[in-house]
Amino acid sequence: MSTSHALQGPAQQRTEMSDSETEIKMSSKPESKSQTEPVQKRLCSNLFLSIKVFVLCHSLLQLAQLMISGYLKSSISTIEKRFGLSSQTSGLLAAFNEVGNTTLIVFVSYFGSRVHRPRLIGLGAVLVALAGLLMSLPHFIAEPYRFDHVDLGGTSLTPKDPRWVGAWWLGFLVSAGAVTLTALPYFFFPREMPKEKQELSFRKHISPSLDDNGESSLNKQGTRNSPEKEKDGEAQIAPDLTVIQFIKIFPQVLLRNLRHPIFLLVVLAQVNMSSMVAGMATFLPKFLERQFSVTASFANLLIGSISIPAAIVGIMTGGILVHRLHLGPTRCAAVGITGGLICVVFGLPLFFMGCPTHPIANVYGPSSLLEKEDFLNCTQKCSCSKSDFNPVCDTWNRTEYLTPCQAGCTGMKGDPGAGQVSITYTNCRCLISGVKDSSVTSGSCESSCSHLLLPFILFISLGGAMGSITHTPSFMLILRGVKNEDKSLAVGMQFMLQRVLAWMPSPVIHGIAIDTACVFWADTCGTRSVCRYYDHTRLRHRFIGLQFFYKLGTLVCFTLVFIILRQQEKEAARSRSQHGSVSQEEKLILSSEKRSGESIV
Repeated sequence: MSTSHALQGPAQQRTEMSDSETEIKMSSKPESKSQTEPVQKRLCSNLFLSIKVFVLCHSLLQLAQLMISGYLKSSISTIEKRFGLSSQTSGLLAAFNEVGNTTLIVFVSYFGSRVHRPRLIGLGAVLVALAGLLMSLPHFIAEPYRFDHVDLGGTSLTPKDPRWVGAWWLGFLVSAGAVTLTALPYFFFPREMPKEKQELSFRKHISPSLDDNGESSLNKQGTRNSPEKEKDGEAQIAPDLTVIQFIKIFPQVLLRNLRHPIFLLVVLAQVNMSSMVAGMATFLPKFLERQFSVTASFANLLIGSISIPAAIVGIMTGGILVHRLHLGPTRCAAVGITGGLICVVFGLPLFFMGCPTHPIANVYGPSSLLEKEDFLNCTQKCSCSKSDFNPVCDTWNRTEYLTPCQAGCTGMKGDPGAGQVSITYTNCRCLISGVKDSSVTSGSCESSCSHLLLPFILFISLGGAMGSITHTPSFMLILRGVKNEDKSLAVGMQFMLQRVLAWMPSPVIHGIAIDTACVFWADTCGTRSVCRYYDHTRLRHRFIGLQFFYKLGTLVCFTLVFIILRQQEKEAARSRSQHGSVSQEEKLILSSEKRSGESIV
């Protein structure tokens, strides 16, 4: 989550007013028309005093910021090829994107209301733009990219070539420029909006007589003097704490909320869901490239046009369900169970939507010992380098060779410098098929499962949409499951825990799982670098299996939340039947459930 996300909580809380406060404000003596008209004209004439303009600028800034993080994840496979990185290392790079957020998120979400928030958002956006520039810096300071130009005078590279890199750095420059442009308006917004100033003044007038729930302070005087309330009040977060006081009091608040079973289980459910999303966002493009033989650009196009919109629809659907049906805590947990269960169901077919790796000479695939010995004897006569990589495919039996030299080719059709889609190498005498003087084509062999690409994306997208439905209900469970004084801080702790437990470790865990499926590593200066070939079946089972594990964790956590809430309802009903009295908390639960029941009917 960006800095601007963390600052939204206090800003929204300052601008929200209850109906009773609005009535009191309207009953106060209004200003004369002659005094208000000049003020209104001045406000309308100033573009940066409009809350609509602020919302528009904030939306554009969020879009520009997401361009950088999204482009980083979409370029993972390209960066691996360019700098010879393993998936574990590239996952570690993606995880470092969350370090700054994790360090500052709680402090910014709490102390952000004390500073000039628009300027702070603008400064944060400038830092994001600077980070985008730094991401492109290795292209300018590293040596030029050299791929293996090694047999028969040269070769041509196309986007489908496994050595293709392209201008990966250009997207970071464009994204950084977009963030810089969208950050400029924030330096012209005032510290507080005019309407916000009026509401703050109004709150100062009524705060001595009303508490946060709109109840009289005299009615609460007896409970405030009780020993339990006084002890609990020591751990409450006051808005005038210093940084040192906040650091001292924060562990108490964190432990108090972590001891709450609903808060803990809902956060764990979100951690599991975020772990799934983080791994998929980081390595799904690479998985599609390897499994279905598509280019990186086409894989990202499918994800951006199908999977991401499906997730957006899921989030909106969850919000509509909560708003229209007035769902209480128990029904919010039921929505979480339903979404998690359907997400698991859509994940099952993914284990079987793929095909094994095609044969790769002297690397992978079935071949008799005699064929292997003949192949090695043939390639030794050609004195082929073991470190070269210029894959060619024998389309007759879909066998791939690391270089045309290993296939024993001595001729070539086509000009590599003319940008042709493929080059044909002729007079190949070392083919395992036994066909002498045959020909091979440049590039890796096509996958025989390309027809499963769209169904695979469809199941991934539907599962993501159902998982996203749980987003808003989980927020409601957190806000209703903590104390009033902890709500704003609980949201910050929630995002912090998601980043520490999900967004930081998940890309590394997925990277390790992907690396274990590698069957051939490139050798750079005697050191293992990028993986050239994977066992597709093992890659699919481990990548999808890890995703499936996180989906099950989400389902289990929401199920436990539902069980606990149902048990609390039964205990509340038993208490009412025994004592004939209903507490204020029980009244809120009953009224919420009653409204949701009426809406469903």
